[in-house]
Amino acid sequence: MITRSAACFALFIYCASACSGRNGNSIADDKSKYSCSRNLKLSSYVSKNNRNSSCEEAEAEDRGVPRIVRWSQEGASCPFEARDKDDALVFTVATNETEGFRRYLRSTEVNGFGDNVRVLGLGQAWRGGEIKLYAGGGQKVNLLKEAIEEIKDDPDQIVLFTDSYDVIFLSSLEKISRKFKEWDDARVIFSAEEYCWPLKSLASEYPQVKRGKRFLNSGGFIGYAPDIYAILTSAEIKDDDDDQLFYTKVYLNSELREKHKIKLDHKSEIFQNLNGAIHDIELRFKGNEAYVQNTAYNTVPLIIHGNGFSKLLLNSLGNYVAQAWSPEEGCLSCWDRTIELDVKNAEAYPKILIAIFIEKPTPFLEEFLNKIKDQRYPKEKLHFFIRNNVPYHEKLIDEFVEKHGDEYQSVKQIKPEDEIAEAAARNLAMNHCLSVKCSGYFSIDSESHLDNVNTLELLVEQQRGIVAPLLVRPFKAWSNFWGAITDDGFYARSSDYMDIIHHERRGLWNVPFVSSCYLINATLLENEATRPSYAEADLDAEMAFAYANRRRDIFMYVNNRLDFGHLVNPETFNISLTNPDMYQMFDNKLDWEKRYIHVNYSDNFLPENKPVQPCPDVYWFPIVTERFNKDFVEIMEAYGKWSDGSNYDPRLSNGYENVPTRDIHMNQVGLESQWLFFLRNYVKPLQELVFLGYFHDPPRSLMNFVVRYRPDEQPSLKPHHDSSTYTINIALNKVGVDYEGGGCRFIRYNCSVTDTKPGWMLMHPGRLTHYHEGLKVTKGTRYIMISFVDP
Repeated sequence: MITRSAACFALFIYCASACSGRNGNSIADDKSKYSCSRNLKLSSYVSKNNRNSSCEEAEAEDRGVPRIVRWSQEGASCPFEARDKDDALVFTVATNETEGFRRYLRSTEVNGFGDNVRVLGLGQAWRGGEIKLYAGGGQKVNLLKEAIEEIKDDPDQIVLFTDSYDVIFLSSLEKISRKFKEWDDARVIFSAEEYCWPLKSLASEYPQVKRGKRFLNSGGFIGYAPDIYAILTSAEIKDDDDDQLFYTKVYLNSELREKHKIKLDHKSEIFQNLNGAIHDIELRFKGNEAYVQNTAYNTVPLIIHGNGFSKLLLNSLGNYVAQAWSPEEGCLSCWDRTIELDVKNAEAYPKILIAIFIEKPTPFLEEFLNKIKDQRYPKEKLHFFIRNNVPYHEKLIDEFVEKHGDEYQSVKQIKPEDEIAEAAARNLAMNHCLSVKCSGYFSIDSESHLDNVNTLELLVEQQRGIVAPLLVRPFKAWSNFWGAITDDGFYARSSDYMDIIHHERRGLWNVPFVSSCYLINATLLENEATRPSYAEADLDAEMAFAYANRRRDIFMYVNNRLDFGHLVNPETFNISLTNPDMYQMFDNKLDWEKRYIHVNYSDNFLPENKPVQPCPDVYWFPIVTERFNKDFVEIMEAYGKWSDGSNYDPRLSNGYENVPTRDIHMNQVGLESQWLFFLRNYVKPLQELVFLGYFHDPPRSLMNFVVRYRPDEQPSLKPHHDSSTYTINIALNKVGVDYEGGGCRFIRYNCSVTDTKPGWMLMHPGRLTHYHEGLKVTKGTRYIMISFVDP
């Protein structure tokens, strides 16, 4: 039995393996179980909420109505003769236990005939050639010939052969057999496709068909054992010869074709080859069940084969069919092979290397680092690798490592002065992962914010080779995955892309491209054939990574079962500015709000909340954070061009200021548009809350400025009316700490506000009623932000 331990992540194991007291042997544990064992048991359930289920006992009654999504087999294998005579035997070839192979097996299990499957060649060396590049696959013929020799004389035994890595069953074996038996005068049926492969020159020798696909495909065929065996032994074939050419020559031999009554499934009634038929099929739902409809021939195929260049389409369909996802219960296949880590047993957690890549100037990097630090994963099981390619961020990174580095098992840094290319840096990170004997490699780029503190743990529990948490730019359609790609490998929008990023469909999605943040099982790093590549032709690193995985049929998943986080947008981040994050209000509004809008701002609108009113019609609201105050003041002081406090002011259209202050206008520091946005989105709602009946959208303000009061410059401001409908005044630093004295006195009411709070905003009418003055600052420096709204 495999228990929940650090070893779990290094293996691809079933959900049952993670549960105490269950026989959770994996596929690799006992290959004899690809047999005809009849004794099946439930090993995984999904409850209606699709979140809190695990491998609990069948009799648990508090789970609603569970859906069985996996069966496991008990008992010893049995020989062919022990089978029911009406059962078809299913054969496939798989020398490696890939994700595609597991998907194939799962589709047989959910359709109820997993024990009918014979897997040939598992664990053997593949000698069939590089069939992605050129013809090959003869080894499959020879393995099948050997496997069915003992049933070659049984006239009633049906044999079904399919490829494995790129095949999914959509129906029960009983239905497939029945469809075969209903075929008019056929003893062997091969699947059919659009293209004549591998020799186009043979196309003219094929019989003409009035309707349907004309050419044989060897990825799927069904027939009676004697006829299949006769075909297999009709000629010799080398392991590296082409299997499809072998069967094609049999079919084109009219004598053999007639003798064994060989037919092609021209209209995809049983077999659907996807290559060349992409526009012929649609994914549909009948109730809670997904199926594939061939709209060209009005058929419902029972087996789909992602031959040739159609494997990405098969992957997309595989996200839904064979009980992988349903409208009612969501993602069912998500639970396959998952484990549950015991939060009380830190030692059981797999060792992970977190590889951070800062390739470009990135806004809100401080929050990015803190969210990684806050992940709820035992720090004694974490190693850090930090690659920073941006000198601007060096100080922040060094401070982070100095403060938190000792909390982790190790920290390795690559700095800008090391002058290492991105692809090389990523290779170094993978090597470092192996050197510390990690079980998982968690790569995260600086634009990826993990708002969910359980992200890393949940990805580990998902138990996939490569899995990414869904991250989306807020309020945009930009994410860290692509649902489809064009023929030349660039972005294309899949039909379900918007549903996935908007969480209208939740699940675990096999996709052709992931980037920015993903967890890789270390077993992929150890094998040169599966190790990620970040250097492919002239592609950038993230494109190369996805391309290399697609080329080698390594599945990449994006997970949106829960909300994990979001992406920041670095495109307009200008590090030549002082505190450039302050300018990111438009492109990174969510992060800007979290850093700069007061944590109690939303409380202003609670029905039970009564606005603070220190003076008549003067309202006080928490609106910005102390971090806002700090960054804002630093921007002003870095700019440094304070007005001289005289009536002459060339910044104004008439050149004259009636009540001058020492100030800097927002348009001088490039914040005018941001501040008008601030007034509309954060100030206007508060104005409408307290000054009932006044609506003006958008608010206008020609005068937006920071004022500086000092005893030796301008300590106070004479009585005056503001040129506004209403005025806002935000305190940017703290009385009694940064300065003494100061405040605002409303003369008509003889009411003063002197105990101003940093980040709180005073709002009061401008003209006529609220004649006021700025009280004298006696020590230090006072900063306030002023806007005259709707002059």
